[in-house]
Formats: sequence, structure tokens, C-alpha cells
Amino acid sequence: MLTMSLKHSSILINLIIPVPNVSICIPTYNRAQILPYAVNSVLNQTYGDFELLICDDASPDNTAEVVAQWDDPRIRYIRHPQNIKRSRNMRSGYEAAQGQYFIKFDDDDALTPTFLERTVAVMESQPDVDFVCTDHWVINARNERDQAATAVNSAKWGKDRLAEAVIDDLLKETFVRQSLQVGSTLFRKDCLRTVDFMRFEADGCEDFDLLVRLAAVGKTGFFIPEKLMEYRFHGGQTSLKQDIHFLSAKIFCLESYRFPERPELETIRFAKLAGLKQVLAMRLIEKGEAQRGRQLIQELAALGPLSSKAKLGQLLSYLPLRLRQLAFQGFRQLRPEDYSERVRNAAG
Repeated sequence: MLTMSLKHSSILINLIIPVPNVSICIPTYNRAQILPYAVNSVLNQTYGDFELLICDDASPDNTAEVVAQWDDPRIRYIRHPQNIKRSRNMRSGYEAAQGQYFIKFDDDDALTPTFLERTVAVMESQPDVDFVCTDHWVINARNERDQAATAVNSAKWGKDRLAEAVIDDLLKETFVRQSLQVGSTLFRKDCLRTVDFMRFEADGCEDFDLLVRLAAVGKTGFFIPEKLMEYRFHGGQTSLKQDIHFLSAKIFCLESYRFPERPELETIRFAKLAGLKQVLAMRLIEKGEAQRGRQLIQELAALGPLSSKAKLGQLLSYLPLRLRQLAFQGFRQLRPEDYSERVRNAAG
């Protein structure tokens, strides 16, 4: 295994081994215990012409020691001396990648053994295809595949109706249905350069943003309905701070898009924006930022009648913070558990 700085890695690596065909990036932070599952899924690929970039965002745990266990020249360990945050850590792998094909997936997920073999074959046989996406399994904290949750997930995002073919109306699939996932997608690196990969402002929803922007500039996607990747649901809920960060990033994305030749998508975009702003307003009110929450609700009111949920949020914003938070917690407990929560709670 080679350990080196990002600055000198690409020069030194070319002196030692040939340039790989595929670059695989696993950004990681403080997940030394779970990282081996992801890494071993790459090393067990039936297609071997790849480099694996493990991008460590200054993890305080023993990630470096865990990575040192692998003696494989295809592994390049990039450890940042200081935490540079999620999006920049991902980008460090993209910028260091030498292969003509590129995939990034999270440190708690995994590829099935034939992922590269199947996706590279499509790329090699169809030069007009810019990226290949596959369906995926849902796994829990014990690395167990959940058949029922996988089926529900595929149906929820419309993956179960996509055939093995070039994706028709890629913009609708990425923006409206959100059927595709970056972690189960192999890209030509040239197509990622067209949109300059991921935007820092989209941190938290950068996968969605990347796919929409690729579709908007006319790139071609191909879908393989086989489940060739494993996506993990595990214990723990997102915090209010994380929710607010994600919602703010997604609002940034939607406000930046324009679909002048697709008026039906513009209508959907405005509706999505209104829905996101309503949810963000509720989260802000729950967190204690009542003024910001009420301001968002006022903006929504200027566009049309408020929903009953928005009206309720407006009323709750005038309660003392503790009572307000108890009310939100009570409403959340009344909501039925969905399939993702079931998987998380079963093995969290």
C-alpha cells in the first residue's frame, strides 16, 4: 500500500504502476470499524484494473492503522492533516483520480463483486454513454441485506421500472423521480469535468445536484437493473442542525436550476421549492430560530394559501421553546415508521 501526500501522489504513482482504467474514491471520516467492509468490497472485484483512493478527512480514530493492514499497490491513502469537510474531502479524491472512469461511494456502503465488470463493459461497448447506474441492495448495521426494504426502496424511487438501457428523459429521472444514485454509478471522468464535479454549496445533497446538472447539459445515462451495490441504513437519527444544513443546500440547488425549455419541470421546481421551504421553516422553529421560520412562512404566504402544516408551525413558533420542541416530538411519534426507519431501528 502507498501512503503519500496528495501533492506528490500522481507523479510518484505513475513511476511505479501503470495508470489504472478506473478510479474508486471512498471518502471517510471516523469510521475505522466499518471502513474495511467498503474497502474489501473493492478489493474483491472481478475486474481488477483500478486504483482505490481512500480519502481520510483527518479522522481522530485509528483509520490510518486500519488502512495500513492492506498491502495492495492499487490503494492510495490520502490523509488530510486537518478536517476539510465532506464535500472537499470528496473532491480531493476526484482531483487525485487518474482513471478514465470514476466512482465515489460512502465509507459505510459497498460494491458487489461484479459491479466494475458489468459497468465497465457498458462503457467500453457504448462510447456515447457518459455514466452507468445500477440498482442496489439495502443493508443494515450487521451487513445483512434486507430483501423487503430493498424492494420497497426500488419501488419508491422508480428503479424497479427502469430497463437495462439508455435512460429516457434523464432530466425527469434525476430531478423529478430522483431514481439514480451516485454511489452506484460509474462515470466517465471527462463528463464530470464538464460540470466541474460537485459544488461545495450543495454539501449534503451533492449527489442529487451532480446528476441533475449532468442531465441538464445533455449527458447520457445507462441503467442496469441488477443490484450491484449495497447501501446501508444504520442506527442514529440526523440532528436538527444536519436537517437544516441539508434543506438549505437543496434549496440552493433548486434556486440555481432553470428549465426554460421544459415548463412542466419549472412548475415542479417551484412546487418542490415551496415544500422544502415549508419543511425548513418548521425545523427552524423547532430549533429555536422562530423569526427565521416565520419569515419563510410569510414568503410562502405571499405565493398563495398556506398549508395547514405551515399554519400550525406559525402558531407553534409563539410557544416557549421547550413546549414547542415537545409538540414537534409528539407529532413525530405519531408518524408511521417507514421502511428505512425499520431497518435502522432493527440493527442500529
